[in-house]
Amino acid sequence: MADVIEPTDGPLEDPFQAIVDAPFDAALSERYLVYALSTITARSLPDLRDGLKPVHRRLLWAMRQLKLDPTGAYKKSARVVGDVIGKYHPHGDASVYDAMVRLAQDFSLRYPLVDGQGNFGNIDGDNAAAYRYTEARMTAAAIELMAGLDDGTVDYRPTYNGEDEEPEIFPGLFPNLLANGASGIAVGMATSIPPQNVAEVIDAATHLIDNPRCDPIDLMQFVKGPDFPTGGQIVDSAAAIAEAYATGRGAFRIRARWSVEDQGRGTWVAVVTEIPYQVQKGKLIEAIAQIVNDKKLPILADVRDESTDEIRLVIEPKSRTVDPDVLMESLFKLTELESKFPLNLNVLGADRTPRVMGLKDVLAAWLDHQIEVLVRRSQHRLGKIDDRVELLDGYLVAYLNLDRVIEIIRTEDEPKPVMMVEFNLTDRQAEAILNMRLRSLRRLEEMEIKGERDKLMAEREGLVQLLESPQRQRTRLKKDLAALRDRYGPETPLGKRRTLIEEAAPARDIPLEAMIEREPITVIMSQRGWVRAMKGHVALDAAEALKFKEGDGPAFAFHAQTTDKLLLVAEDGRLFTLAGDKLPGGRGFGEPVRLMIDLPDGTGIVNMFPAKAEERILLAASDGKGFVAKSAEVIAETRKGRQVVNVRTGAKLAVARVIGADHDYVAAVGDNRKLVVFPLNELPEMGRGQGVTIQKYKDGGLSDATSFRLEDGLSWAMGGDTGRTRTETDLSPWRVARGASGRMPPLGFPRDNKFG
Repeated sequence: MADVIEPTDGPLEDPFQAIVDAPFDAALSERYLVYALSTITARSLPDLRDGLKPVHRRLLWAMRQLKLDPTGAYKKSARVVGDVIGKYHPHGDASVYDAMVRLAQDFSLRYPLVDGQGNFGNIDGDNAAAYRYTEARMTAAAIELMAGLDDGTVDYRPTYNGEDEEPEIFPGLFPNLLANGASGIAVGMATSIPPQNVAEVIDAATHLIDNPRCDPIDLMQFVKGPDFPTGGQIVDSAAAIAEAYATGRGAFRIRARWSVEDQGRGTWVAVVTEIPYQVQKGKLIEAIAQIVNDKKLPILADVRDESTDEIRLVIEPKSRTVDPDVLMESLFKLTELESKFPLNLNVLGADRTPRVMGLKDVLAAWLDHQIEVLVRRSQHRLGKIDDRVELLDGYLVAYLNLDRVIEIIRTEDEPKPVMMVEFNLTDRQAEAILNMRLRSLRRLEEMEIKGERDKLMAEREGLVQLLESPQRQRTRLKKDLAALRDRYGPETPLGKRRTLIEEAAPARDIPLEAMIEREPITVIMSQRGWVRAMKGHVALDAAEALKFKEGDGPAFAFHAQTTDKLLLVAEDGRLFTLAGDKLPGGRGFGEPVRLMIDLPDGTGIVNMFPAKAEERILLAASDGKGFVAKSAEVIAETRKGRQVVNVRTGAKLAVARVIGADHDYVAAVGDNRKLVVFPLNELPEMGRGQGVTIQKYKDGGLSDATSFRLEDGLSWAMGGDTGRTRTETDLSPWRVARGASGRMPPLGFPRDNKFG
């Protein structure tokens, strides 16, 4: 028999009636805003007052409930994590344990809040052991951060399931926000706060109490800069650090601390003893080793990790002649031996509103919170004193009328109301008298009660004066801060500054030899523009005899180094720069140079030679115009090169020669076979242009030009394969002013009108 479905009392509810018709973008933005606010206020940003995020606060609260005091025994981390996710923080156990691990790492927190026992990870980047293997308890700093929780200083709120309560904030005097810093990424905003030295923060706060209207820059005489748990050196200028703290935004450059150790016989090694904050030592060593393997830094030979409890990275140079500063400057640029830590002082204020604040604003808001804690603690203590005094007054009434009190208790069925009426007692006083033990009816007990009452009344008077006087409150806060400073002063092991604040010298140019291994090469350029570099300095005549493609032959051949920059001069007046270490090898015919630079088809190559920064170049076009250019000003490491000579239409660049250091004269010869000689200083030095007239022509143009030393005379190559040269020392017939037509050259001058 089929089951009979009984009809319900009312009509069935239509599920479609619950659908709300709303624009998709409005519904999405509304829900995303709720998520964003939750992430900002309940997950990612720290509270200004105690510097903690909710997960950290709940971890410490759970440990306090478990009585994991610094002097007590350790308990399994799994127990702590279980209590946190079961009672206060309904999130994943992995994320909660990760937060707990960070609170215990002395290389992550400047002042750890958790004392861990077992493997809590290391600076190499290794992860902590599972929470079932580690144990933990609180540190003294955590206790100080929670001091006053039982004194009515903060409000409590129900936990997520309503079964328990948790504090909204921690009231302790320990300045955790600045002392340990914080980092986090919320929705649309982030925070990044470096750790500071507690003693310096307390000194700045004390100064701010006395001078609430001081300039933010005044606080920098106390807070020198961040104090990272891993030490290191901050190399920014004092002005840059002050600007970052004043605005709440900026960044700090952190370098490793290192020193040179003499190994004897002129050899040395660089030893790194401190590395930048949040840099994993294991990955850092891998990065340096990779540089050695890839030969990116030829002056670096090896790196060794000799660390124990203390960091010790040994960096070996390639040779004893390497400059230690050059080696380390190179490593600072190539590795995380130098890193940047951003400053973004974005925190939640007392009104739970996120804002970016400067150091002065943060300290002022934190001091306001501490004043409020002081007032609430005093009010709470005042209430406790009043309650106790009320009971003590009742006890004293009982002692003064002891016989009558005993009689009422013995004879009356309900002694409490009779005592209240006869002795004008409150309900609490009467109840306390009835609960007294017989042993308390001694005369000595009466004297102790009177003494306790006098002490409480004196304390009460002091509390009343404190609550009525803001000046007394500030004085009391300064006294408490001074006591805290004694425990974290610079003379204590934990309070001693670890990070050195010292501005680095201006950045120096790293020589090319540091980045490229210096090796001799022979560069060969063919007539058709094929280039190659043979290893070593081979004989140039042998280089010219090497094989070329059919119909091709040698054009330029010279000795150089892999660290050299090579200048290639084109007929259109453009100069290109090639790197010696980037040229194709000497095997085969090489590669077309047009694959490396944007050299237009049909444009010939005038010359190619190594560029020296201190040298000068004689540049002359076929129309007889030219000038002198500095090598350092014409180097351009782009494919397009640099336009140096503005060649006129119909002309082309004909000469590009390096000027000798002692050269003082220029010789030029035209297609008409006329020669002029004039002083070199008559040619201007230019970075770009057409130049000035070197020689005047009626027909033809410039054939060749060169520079020389007048005392040595003018030399040219003689014909044939003899390799001999001829020198003319008496040049007075050809010495004229620049721009003259000139006269026929001496007998024996080459018929091709080239100086060779």
